[in-house]
Amino acid sequence: MGTTTSTMAAKLAFFPPNPPSYTVETEETTGKMRISTDMMRHRRDEEIQVVKIKTKRGNEIMAMFVKNPTAKLTVLYSHGNAADLGHMFLIFTELTHHLNVNLLGYDYSGYGQSSGKPSEQETYADIEAAYNWLRETYGTKDERIILYGQSVGSGPSLELASRLPRVRALVLHSPFLSGLRVMYPVKHSFWFDIYKNIDKIQLVDCPVLVIHGTDDNVVGISHGKQLWELCKEKYEPLWLKGGNHCNLEMFPEYLPHLRKFISAIEKLPVPKFRHHSLDDHDHKKEKTKSSSWIGSRHSTECVTTREKSRKNSIDHRFGKARNSVDSSDRARNSFDRLGEIVRSVRLCNVDCVKNAVVEV
Repeated sequence: MGTTTSTMAAKLAFFPPNPPSYTVETEETTGKMRISTDMMRHRRDEEIQVVKIKTKRGNEIMAMFVKNPTAKLTVLYSHGNAADLGHMFLIFTELTHHLNVNLLGYDYSGYGQSSGKPSEQETYADIEAAYNWLRETYGTKDERIILYGQSVGSGPSLELASRLPRVRALVLHSPFLSGLRVMYPVKHSFWFDIYKNIDKIQLVDCPVLVIHGTDDNVVGISHGKQLWELCKEKYEPLWLKGGNHCNLEMFPEYLPHLRKFISAIEKLPVPKFRHHSLDDHDHKKEKTKSSSWIGSRHSTECVTTREKSRKNSIDHRFGKARNSVDSSDRARNSFDRLGEIVRSVRLCNVDCVKNAVVEV
């Protein structure tokens, strides 16, 4: 049973789009790479950097860095299943603009134009390579990085967060407890399981935001709720009524809640930890004390205690960007635009997951 279950879990976890939704073009004169997709025209080209990053396991993964000149924080985004950079292109650029952040998105090994084949260990090497690229290219410090993991991306994001005590925050979007637990309600972790998020969440020291849909029939909301309960540093979760596994960005609550979270994170003091490296955590993984900058006693209270200052900050930022539009209309336009993007690219095909189970 172990081999069969492991194979099934792997099929559930990895379903790269075939063929990829984009190609990569390189300018002969400058050597600059571009993602070739119809969506490219919607953003100024100079804001987007397309790169190949070598992983420690020998693969080359494609990544795109969307720069926001006024951003203080950078989101390292691990996307979900049945998607690649071509599908995520517009969503990444919209999030960069509306959340006032830089954003680095990448394709896992075997996804899009990345080389290799996907596996749990490959995705860990992929996100580590993307993280190292941020550090080496832009000097981005851990306390300026927010890890964002969507669905299968919750696995590598949680793995990295558990090894980086200084990382600023973690967002889990439709996460699961583990690969096996998506299919079977097992109470214990088995050696052949993949992405044992349930065992790693308590190793994460930074604030955690969990987003999940109440009608998710791929990964039930119980996964998100249990992970949130196990967090050491909880932030007010977002349970989207009627949301499924693939459409949470379309809900009007999505962007405001993310903005509130990021605004709260920006206002909190930088955590004071001794220096840690990834190599330290390869040899030593242990529970650490809760950080003092969002104590466990605050839990969801960090929203209410800073409500006024956060609201003023958000209004000020969007007022500067688009003075001629009423704030409520701006927000509604943002939601509508993001919803249109999600519908147009069809980020997730639930049938592919069902078919994978049948094939096994």
